[in-house]
Amino acid sequence: MSKKSSKIKGFRDRKKYFCEYLTHSDDLGRVVIPKEIRKTLRIKEGTPLEIFTDREGQIILKKYSPIGELNTFAAEYAEALVQTTGLTACITDRDQVVAACGSGSRELEGKEISSDLDAVIAGRKGRMVSQDSRENISVISDAMDSFCQKMIQPILCASDAIGAVILLTKSEKTALGDTERALIRTAAGFLGRQMEQ
Repeated sequence: MSKKSSKIKGFRDRKKYFCEYLTHSDDLGRVVIPKEIRKTLRIKEGTPLEIFTDREGQIILKKYSPIGELNTFAAEYAEALVQTTGLTACITDRDQVVAACGSGSRELEGKEISSDLDAVIAGRKGRMVSQDSRENISVISDAMDSFCQKMIQPILCASDAIGAVILLTKSEKTALGDTERALIRTAAGFLGRQMEQ
C-alpha cells in the first residue's frame, strides 16, 4: 500500500469516526462531540454553540460569540479608547481578538488569543503585565507580541467571563496607571451590560 493510499484510508477512517460519533446522541437528545474534535476546535465545557441545518439536512455547529454580535460597536469603542489614551486597544472574546485599534493593531485583529490570556479572562480579575515581569502574557497565540505593557480587564456578562478589554503600549516609558485602569474597567462594564440586553 502506498503512502498516498494509506493517507486516504486514514482520512476516510477519521471521517467515518467523526460522522459516526457526531450522529449519535445520548438519552437526553444531546449531540456528542468527540474529545479530539473539541480539543482541535477549542470547544470547552459550557461553550455556547449555535446549531443550524442546511437544505441537504446537514447539521452545522457554530461557536456563538456574544461579543461578535457587537463587532462594529466594539471596534468603535476600541477607537474611542485609542483617541482618549493614545495607546493600542483591543477587545476580545474567549477565542479571538474581535476589534483592535492603534499602533500595531494589524498584528492582533482577528487572531486567536493565547491560552494565558484565556486563563486571565477565566480568572475574572483585571491584571497589569509588563515584559519584565515573570508572567509575560501574550495576547495572541501564534507568536509573542511586541508590546511592553498590557492592562487586561475581563468583560463579565451575567456573571460569566466572555472576553476582555486590553490596553497595550510598545513604549517602556509610557506608564499605565489608575486613569487607564478606570477607563478599561468602564469599557468592560459597559460592554458586559450591553450583552445582557
